[in-house]
Amino acid sequence: LGTGVIDGVHLHIGRGETVALCGGNGAGKSTLLRMLAGIVRPTSGCITVDGLSWERDRRQYARKIGYMPDDYRFSPGLTALETMLFWARLRGLGKPHAREVLARVGLADTGSKPVASFSKGMRQRVLFAQALLAEPPLIVMDEPTNGLDPYWMDEFSEMVLHCRSMGTTVLFSTHQMQVAEWVADRALFLDRGRLAGQGTVAEWVEQYGNGGLSQVFHQ
Repeated sequence: LGTGVIDGVHLHIGRGETVALCGGNGAGKSTLLRMLAGIVRPTSGCITVDGLSWERDRRQYARKIGYMPDDYRFSPGLTALETMLFWARLRGLGKPHAREVLARVGLADTGSKPVASFSKGMRQRVLFAQALLAEPPLIVMDEPTNGLDPYWMDEFSEMVLHCRSMGTTVLFSTHQMQVAEWVADRALFLDRGRLAGQGTVAEWVEQYGNGGLSQVFHQ
């Protein structure tokens, strides 16, 4: 894949695999994830999910992916349930399913409070819920743990592990190496738009000892 930011990244992720995309600010993580989600058009290369091409099979491709952006400007005045119902209708899903997914992320009882007034961590949980909404085979998340308190960091990790156990493929970017070590099968490192290294978490830990992924990140 290539754009003005990403340069020659070749990547294959297997079904049911959880992969952490790591790297510093400006490394190209968000751009790569936006390309996978169909938001940014690559200038070279191709992207396929379950054999479907982003170029040729746009609608079917989009149904395969749940995308969680790093931030989102919520409509003023809409509650978490109203926001989720909007996304549910786009996916052809009903109100009971929207309520169930909100409950999974601990937002079932947020009442009439508008999402735009939520804390960063609560907004992250709304975005995570909409990515899970249609139970897609691939979930792509950009810095999903930003703003989460320790309790919801653990809950997020458990939900990702549950997705993996159900055969869902998960790709997420993160600056938090501990989260990557908890949930990822494999960790990839981007540097200035290039894939600088990849391996299983166990391989990185074996190579770098107790420093683990944090040591890889700093080097």
